[in-house]
Amino acid sequence: MVFSPNRLLQEPAPLAWLERQSWHRWLIVGLVSIGAFVGQLDATIVQLALPALGRAFNVPLQQVSWVALSYLLAFASFLPIFGRLCEIHGRKTLYIAGYALFIAASALCALAETFGQLVAFRFLQGVGGALLGANSIAILVQAVPEAARGRALGYFAAAQAVGMSAGPALGGFIVEALGWRWIFGLTVPFGAVAILAGWLALPRGPAIGHKPAFDWGGALLIGPALILLVATLNHVSSWRLASPLTLASLLVAALLLWALRRREARTAAPLIDPRLFTASAFRWGALAVVLGYGLLYGVFFLMSFGLAHGYGESAGAAGLRLALVPVALGLTAPLSHDLSRLLGARWIGPAGMGSVLAGLAILGATFGLSPYHHVLDTVSFVLIGIGLGLFVAPNSHATLAAAPAGLAGAAGSLLNLMRVLGTSLGVAAGASMLAWRLRVETGSGAGTADMAALAADGPGLLAAVRTSLPLLALMALVAAVAARKAAAGGGAEARKG
Repeated sequence: MVFSPNRLLQEPAPLAWLERQSWHRWLIVGLVSIGAFVGQLDATIVQLALPALGRAFNVPLQQVSWVALSYLLAFASFLPIFGRLCEIHGRKTLYIAGYALFIAASALCALAETFGQLVAFRFLQGVGGALLGANSIAILVQAVPEAARGRALGYFAAAQAVGMSAGPALGGFIVEALGWRWIFGLTVPFGAVAILAGWLALPRGPAIGHKPAFDWGGALLIGPALILLVATLNHVSSWRLASPLTLASLLVAALLLWALRRREARTAAPLIDPRLFTASAFRWGALAVVLGYGLLYGVFFLMSFGLAHGYGESAGAAGLRLALVPVALGLTAPLSHDLSRLLGARWIGPAGMGSVLAGLAILGATFGLSPYHHVLDTVSFVLIGIGLGLFVAPNSHATLAAAPAGLAGAAGSLLNLMRVLGTSLGVAAGASMLAWRLRVETGSGAGTADMAALAADGPGLLAAVRTSLPLLALMALVAAVAARKAAAGGGAEARKG
């Protein structure tokens, strides 16, 4: 018998008894939502643990930031590649393989003995996370009928966003209580259970006839382009926007993306299908995804420094307060589908951003100034979480609906990529604004890498955080416009079809 590598990718059938149950589709939604939660949790769980990791490995904060950055770079670089490979070879087996790689890398991170090992294993985690991200929405869309898809996407978006934003809070508590190794090790048993459940419950993909060739040229271009772009966005605060290094990096990244665009327009099997961008509603929706997740991370970045260094709170206490954002988001997102029907698809996104703007306005007027800041901060965080909960799922639903027929899987993978890029934009924008405002408020030349040394100047740091918030407000305004255009354009195209 001749061995074929394709036998390794053959999808196992789900348990017949499970397929007969009326709740089987919701079990699938739960499984992919857990994967979204775990994958995004580990993307951010190290944020408040970075100082502890710097002390453990005796490396400066600027260098230890690569523990967070390596995961993000791997996720962004491999997501489009895996999205295409999964379309060719099937999703179930590769999704389970992503889980296995993710938990194996998590265990290796927990056992790392050197800083280089930790960064390398975090990169492997990002590769596993990309396998999960490339498949999750496509599996959900296949399993859930159109009538229930909006609600299912609400649950998925809640799990994903809660995992992303709860990571720093949980990381702070775990580091204080158990030590930094546990922030990686705790995901291993949950991932092992998810592998078994996925093997038994996830459906086989639809039969694939002729398998198109893989776009190796696009794969060679997209990785370096995204790595360079994300690395530049994350370091723009320390490199300075107008520095030769920043400008050269952005220029090279732009050239690589231009070459990728030309390549994808000419190849028969592109990694990122250019047909997705023929619909203006999809383009607006993708922009809204970038800005929505940029807001989430921008708020979290600024507030984590404001609470920990401005108010002098411990990592655990700061994490507990910031947990209000993901809790409010998680409670609101599953309701957003019903509220969208009540308010209208065109207005649910702007309504969500209106809530975000109200929270930012309260923070901008009172953060570091009011003796009642604990109460006012609580109200602001809840408003921001509610607003993002109202925004994320309906915008994702409208954007997917605006994608050309037959490209739902490609659209889902691209939206995940937009989320990763939005995350980078939010962190970079927050870091750059905070560095600039620190120099203005304190009269110091210190940048973000020196903020720990500025902890003693609490009022200056609080003022810098407070005066950085208008940038996030501008992002919220643009996101509201983009979401409304995506919903309006998607509805018009649906009526036309």
